[in-house]
Amino acid sequence: MELRQYFAVIWRWLWLIVLGTLLAGGTAYVVSRNMTPIYRASTTLLINEARTPTAMDVSVLDTSARLAKTYAERFTKRPVLEEVSAKLGVDIGADEFAVEIVVRPVRDTQLLELSVESSDPQLAMDIANTLPEVFIERNAEMQLSRFASSKENLSKQLGIIESDMEATQQAINDLQHSDPATDQAELARLQTLSTQHQSNYARLLSSYEEIRLAEVQAIDNIIVDEPAELPDKPVKPRKLQNTLLAAVVGCMLAVGVAFLIEYLDDTIKTSEDVGQALGLSTLGAITRFHSTDEQDRVIAAAHPRSPISEAYRALRTNIQFSSVDKPLRTLLVTSANPIEGKTTTVANLGTVMAQAGLSVIIVDSDLRRPSLHQFFEVSKNLGLTNALLDKNPNPDGYLQATGVENLRVLTCGPLPPNPSELLGSQRMRELIEQLAGGGTYSSSIALPSWQSPMPRSWPTRWMACCW
Repeated sequence: MELRQYFAVIWRWLWLIVLGTLLAGGTAYVVSRNMTPIYRASTTLLINEARTPTAMDVSVLDTSARLAKTYAERFTKRPVLEEVSAKLGVDIGADEFAVEIVVRPVRDTQLLELSVESSDPQLAMDIANTLPEVFIERNAEMQLSRFASSKENLSKQLGIIESDMEATQQAINDLQHSDPATDQAELARLQTLSTQHQSNYARLLSSYEEIRLAEVQAIDNIIVDEPAELPDKPVKPRKLQNTLLAAVVGCMLAVGVAFLIEYLDDTIKTSEDVGQALGLSTLGAITRFHSTDEQDRVIAAAHPRSPISEAYRALRTNIQFSSVDKPLRTLLVTSANPIEGKTTTVANLGTVMAQAGLSVIIVDSDLRRPSLHQFFEVSKNLGLTNALLDKNPNPDGYLQATGVENLRVLTCGPLPPNPSELLGSQRMRELIEQLAGGGTYSSSIALPSWQSPMPRSWPTRWMACCW
């Protein structure tokens, strides 16, 4: 199929494409307009990692990315949501408080974007601001628990040493304020013990501070960089976007349906279809025209200069050129269905042949719904059936003159009860030969539209003509 054929199919089914586009787009607009509006509140969070990566520490960079994804996943877990629900006094999972929470890391940054969508804008903002607070508290508690036991043990030891130091110092003071002849050896021992306690206390205190420093360095800090604000416009439904997308889909479906119909349609509509299906060339093409008056349908006589009359003359010329080797004396015109233009074609083709100086006889062989007599305003009382039943071999007495020079008509005559037997009889063959004989006539015969296939006694060629 060529490109122009694709355009021809689109142009032929343009009404279906436009209808499908409008129907899909209109339906999407109505549905979007009736949907509940959804509001979105967003909070931006900053992750301050405990360990600052260096330029060459690629593994730490990967760890930072994984850490951000981990936090994004933990934000929407059940324990966090339950604590938020309890803090706000609403059940986030209930239908009347249904919300959608999305947390995503911002690429190549240490930021997290928290989005909450809900039909209630106030609820969306409250959740977007409360959820980070709850998560930060839970995250801090979880990380501090790693150093709690060590700090507790060191605190207990520091308390014991402080008690020993106080007891030793009290013993030294008591010993110094007692008898001047105090045992110097005992005093020296107590002073040495006090020095040891001070040394141990200093060491434990140093260890305690080191643990506190390690605790501070190991805890990731999450802060709210930009809190959520009350949304004033809904983000869903997107009426324009939904309408455009539905219109595009409807247009594509309509185009697909149109090409599917064309693919499944095996009827013949154009001259190209005739060539592809039958391997025959087309002699002519006549533009469809309408007229309420039968006389106006003989357009070759009423309007000889019209383009349609020129088309009939072109058909006449092509018939003449197609019969150069074997001149035609009879021409058969028929079609598969009623009201397809057999009579109109015969009347106009016979007229342009007569205008070219040929002696033409038109025979109306439609013995069920004849109409040729109305085209030329002649009587149908005497015609073909009379000539078939008459034993006189000369049918001139049944021919009627028309308003066109060199053109005569043999109307149908009285309608018989057995038209197929008459048209398939030997007498019909002889009558056609009599009309075409002698080189004085040429004839065109319109078959009845209900006659299919033609009787075997008729010529097997569709058209034959001579003059």
